[in-house]
Amino acid sequence: MKADIIKKLKSENKALNDEKLSEDLGIFDTTIQQHIRELQDLGYHISETDKGYHLTNEPDVLFPWEFEKRESHIHYFSEVNSTMDVARNMAKDDCPHFTVIIAESQTKGRGRLKRKWISEEGGLYFTIVLRPDMPITLVHMVNFCASLSLAKILQNHFSLNAKVKWPNDVLVDDKKISGLLSEMEADDNGIYFVNIGIGINVNNDPALEEPNATSLKKLLGKDVLRKTILSLFLDEFENSLNLSNVNKIMIQWKKYTMTLGKEVRIVTSRETTEGTAIDVDESGALILKLEDGSLKKIIYGDCFVR
Repeated sequence: MKADIIKKLKSENKALNDEKLSEDLGIFDTTIQQHIRELQDLGYHISETDKGYHLTNEPDVLFPWEFEKRESHIHYFSEVNSTMDVARNMAKDDCPHFTVIIAESQTKGRGRLKRKWISEEGGLYFTIVLRPDMPITLVHMVNFCASLSLAKILQNHFSLNAKVKWPNDVLVDDKKISGLLSEMEADDNGIYFVNIGIGINVNNDPALEEPNATSLKKLLGKDVLRKTILSLFLDEFENSLNLSNVNKIMIQWKKYTMTLGKEVRIVTSRETTEGTAIDVDESGALILKLEDGSLKKIIYGDCFVR
């Protein structure tokens, strides 16, 4: 009902009174008044005059009803340990494809190699549960598709010099603005689920703890609605995931990357490897040319561009 009230207030250029809302929505005046109070408590700026209610300003909120046609698949939490943990449980409970779990904050947000992901207020933290209809040999393309989709959004809609860095970070002007984490479960019958967790620095300032990070607010000099970023990303990502585009993802990813052709250092828990990044193969592995001229395939690790 709150979603219906907000939609009505957004669609009208005039104030709507209790009688009009009650008639259109089929509920009592007192119920309308109760929902209006609750919406105001949630941050919506709804003015009340003799002529009725008027939505004067939209807050930066991520409630399901803010995402038209997706609201049944979106789950919002004010705080969780990790959206990846919630997503795993929901995936195992057979939630539908493209279920999205969003949190305002995470107490145990994590990145690759079990590193802590700082989840400050103002950032965008979410996980998407996918059940892709593709061979398990192509599932790595989902990660590349996600990072590529975000880079496209930042370039095309915000005119930022966004680039992808192997394996799945997104940087602007060589500073990290987003990281991605994935988790998969499969059996003999194929892929059961692939969960893609993403953290995007939007209106937060991560630079105090991560000097090599940046945010949209810092780059643009103004606040950005997180729901706009998420809505654009979900549309781009979903469109790119259809099977006819999967084989084209790597070609596009290479056009957006800042890794290839650079001297890099790859760090894992076991070793550090240095060389020139010359390609990414069909499996998603990075191909390094070492100092002695030999080639080495890198499957995972943190990549530092020199």
